[in-house]
Amino acid sequence: MTETEFVRPELPVILPQRDRAAVIDEILAERLETVIPAIMREQGVDFWLLMSREYFEDPVTATMLDAESMHARRRTILVFHDPGNGQPVERLTVSRYGLADLFEASWSPEAQPDQWQAVADIITHRDPAKIAVNFSDLTAFGDGMTLSQYRAFTEALPEGYEDRIVSGEALSIRWLESRTPRELEIYPGIVRIAHSIIGTAFSREVITPGKTSVEEVQWWYRERLAELGLTPWFHPSVGVQRQGREGMLRGSEVIQPGDLLWTDFGIAYLRLNTDTQHLAYVLKPGETRAPAGLVAGLKATNRVQDLLLESFEAGLSGNEVLARARAKALAEGLDPSIYSHPIGFHGHGAGTAIGFWDNQNGDPRGAYPVQAGTTWSIELTNYHKVPEWGGQRVDFRSEEDAWFDGERVRFLDGRQTELTLIPFD
Repeated sequence: MTETEFVRPELPVILPQRDRAAVIDEILAERLETVIPAIMREQGVDFWLLMSREYFEDPVTATMLDAESMHARRRTILVFHDPGNGQPVERLTVSRYGLADLFEASWSPEAQPDQWQAVADIITHRDPAKIAVNFSDLTAFGDGMTLSQYRAFTEALPEGYEDRIVSGEALSIRWLESRTPRELEIYPGIVRIAHSIIGTAFSREVITPGKTSVEEVQWWYRERLAELGLTPWFHPSVGVQRQGREGMLRGSEVIQPGDLLWTDFGIAYLRLNTDTQHLAYVLKPGETRAPAGLVAGLKATNRVQDLLLESFEAGLSGNEVLARARAKALAEGLDPSIYSHPIGFHGHGAGTAIGFWDNQNGDPRGAYPVQAGTTWSIELTNYHKVPEWGGQRVDFRSEEDAWFDGERVRFLDGRQTELTLIPFD
């Protein structure tokens, strides 16, 4: 990890598919051995049941499939059982097909044709106190059990066991948001890949002022990722702010000298996601630097970042962190909007929200506590009046990926502190 971000860093080595699979399976094995016991004991749950149907995977199950299993097969049922007394957590698969060597196969369709009855037999034999299944009113990450499958499951249970069913929502969030040491070893390099690609996008290699349109840069990203064998988790965004024009100009708008460019770009690689927003200035003929007002605008956004990072505290809700950071920023005369989110297996990841661009006053999705050992997209903006643009209020958006260890927040591959400059010629 580094606090320094290079303007156009060299592209790291991108692994061939077979090597990627090896890394993915290595990380998954580590997570199953370490994260699962920790979160089940933390939540006081001794039995967790996950269910997915082919092409309709529970968000949690999808992250537990080995690298050669693209989807659940028919109906894939995973079981975690903690027998207590410090014994290892059992990992079972009640499925027609196995799942690498990560879960013990525990169903013979020939001996017991009814898959749900096989699950019920496992439960009866182990007699757990709590049976967690994934249902949630608040988050899709903990809502993977469908009504039809829940009915089939409970109909197979012996009398009295249905009363032991609890929500797996907290387990789902904790599994998805927790990062392991091995993941943290590779995550900065994944972010560096994204930064390198953005560095090329915001250069004369891609942009010719007066000729290149906003949407051409967006589709350049897509083509470049296809060349590299990488995947975006959303269509790249590019926009222009221009003196005398309101809002963000998009689509077929041609990039001109004097424009302030913005991009929002994210990739998925080795099952981890990035999310980055950077700014660039297109120099006018004869210019060698950006106007001072634009430079000051980015500096003010960096200050809001600082105030947000120092407001993080494990155990506080996302809403409380938001309120802390906004109060500090407003006291300094800044004009912030904060909308940061967890990141990891998903771009908009599991965990608490720290604001939304359309709600700066707290939200039910921000009631969950900030947890140590989690990764974040520090996403926000500060609006700044630029004297050189006649006092126009300009939106200085920024987003950088970071790690919260419980004491402090560190950027995975630095943050943008200087505008990228794109020369006129």
